[in-house]
Amino acid sequence: MNKRLVLVGAGHAHLSVLRTLAAQRTAGVDVVLITPCPQHHYSGMLPGWVAGHHTQAQCQIDILPLARAAGVRLVLDQMVSMDAARRCIVLARGQQIEYDLLSLNVGCETDTSWLEILGDKLLPVKPLDNFFAKWLQILAQAKTQRGYRLVVVGAGVAGVEMALAAQQAFDTAGTDGRVDLIASESGLLPGHAKSVRARVQRYAARAGLRLHYLHGVGSEEGVMLSDGSLVPADHVIAATGARPAVWLALSKLAVDAQGYILVDKYQRSLSHPNVFAAGDVCAQKDNRPRLRSLNLLACGPRYAVASWGRWSAEGQWVWRWKDWIDRRFIRKFSAAPHTEATRMMEHTP
Repeated sequence: MNKRLVLVGAGHAHLSVLRTLAAQRTAGVDVVLITPCPQHHYSGMLPGWVAGHHTQAQCQIDILPLARAAGVRLVLDQMVSMDAARRCIVLARGQQIEYDLLSLNVGCETDTSWLEILGDKLLPVKPLDNFFAKWLQILAQAKTQRGYRLVVVGAGVAGVEMALAAQQAFDTAGTDGRVDLIASESGLLPGHAKSVRARVQRYAARAGLRLHYLHGVGSEEGVMLSDGSLVPADHVIAATGARPAVWLALSKLAVDAQGYILVDKYQRSLSHPNVFAAGDVCAQKDNRPRLRSLNLLACGPRYAVASWGRWSAEGQWVWRWKDWIDRRFIRKFSAAPHTEATRMMEHTP
C-alpha cells in the first residue's frame, strides 16, 4: 500500500519539491498538495505591482502545470485544523485528509489584533491572494475621491516598500491621495544599518511620505497615535508583525513560546517526526541567526536601496538588480518542468 505525503501550502519550499518530483518520481508515495489558490503570488514583486511596474500575471506562478508534471494531486482548499496524534488534517470545506507524512509550508498571519476595530477599512498585506484583489479597489477609490488618505502601519521592509509603492501609484494616477506611515518609536527599518535607514528616510521625504514615529492603534476614523493625535484613514494597510496560525495551538505539535512549530536542522517536528515544516510557520530551537543578509528595498519608482550588513547603496541600478532576481525566480518555476519521461524520450535513439 502506498504511503501518502500531504503538502500543505504552495510556498517556496513546496514549489521546489514539485520541481524535484517532476524530475524524478518517488515510487510508492501518493502526493497531495493543498493550497487555496491555483496561483502562487510572489511577495517579492508585490511592491512593484502596487507601484505599477508589473502586471499581476508577471507576479504569479501557475501551480497546476507543476503539479501535473510532478504527478501530484492538487486540492484547492485551505487547512483549518490538524491533529498530529491522529495524523489527520481538516480543510475549510469539511474534508478530512489522513497522512503518513505531512509537510507544512503555509507561512504566517499578519498580527492585526490592535487594528481590528477598523473593520472593512483594514487590509493586511497577508494573505497575498486577498491583497491583490483589494488593492485595485483602493486605487480605484483614490482616483475618484479627493483627499484620499491611506495609512500603512509597520515600518519594517514590507511596510516601507508598501507605503512608497502606494504613494508612487497615487502619483502616477494623478490623484491627490496621501500616504502616512506609522513607524513607532523604533523608527524606520529597525535592525538595519544607520546608512540604510538614512537613505530610506531621505527618499521617503522626497516622495512626500508622511512619517509618524509613535505607536498607533485602530479607531473607527483611522489610527490613534500614542500622543493622542489621530491620523485619519480611508483604508489602513497592515504590514505589522507576524503571528502563527491559530490552529497550531491545538495541533498537538511542539511549538515555541510564540506558537511556531519547533523543528530540527532537517525541518522535522521535534515532537512528531512524520511532520515537517518550512518557512515562517516554524522555528529551529538552536538556530543561530545570520550575521547579515541581503535586502533590496523597492522605493516606489524604479529605484531601490541595497542593504548588506553595514554596507548600503541606492539607485536605479539596485532596482534593476532586484528586478532581475525577482523575474529569475518566477521563470524558474514557470518554465515547463523537465520530467523523467521527457529525458528518456530525449535520449532514445
